[in-house]
Amino acid sequence: MSAEQTPAPRAPDPKAAAPETLDPTGPRPLRLTAAALLAALEGLALLVGGAFILVLGVTGDPDDRQQAVTGGVTLIVLALLPLLAARGLLGRRSWSRGPAVITQIMALPVAYNLLQADSMAIPGGIVLGVVAIAALVLLVNQETTRALGIRGPGNAQE
Repeated sequence: MSAEQTPAPRAPDPKAAAPETLDPTGPRPLRLTAAALLAALEGLALLVGGAFILVLGVTGDPDDRQQAVTGGVTLIVLALLPLLAARGLLGRRSWSRGPAVITQIMALPVAYNLLQADSMAIPGGIVLGVVAIAALVLLVNQETTRALGIRGPGNAQE
């Protein structure tokens, strides 16, 4: 492009709203804290459930000991995702929202399957579904997004 075709740089628009800045020393928003607590609750539930299955698989008389041990270890490992996300949310780390959202999305089909059972699992499905939806709402809330320093498309600083 020649100098004649190059557009002149535009001056900043004084009417445009200044982007809100993140104050890391300010108080943590209640919605962010609540989302972190829900993620931690889910992580602890997975951890306790996995430990319970693992202990029963090792000490009890399961139909398939290897399957019980594998299931327990799998649940314990899966508990790491929401627990790390909760820690990151409490520390206002922007990366932590992704794992927290993924955890909630994975919890919804589990809750649905629990609701389809004809057993004592139905109340668990209700609780899991309510917690997952509440956590998703808290995680995508504008106040939470702002507190984590996440900018939407087209809002990146140049």
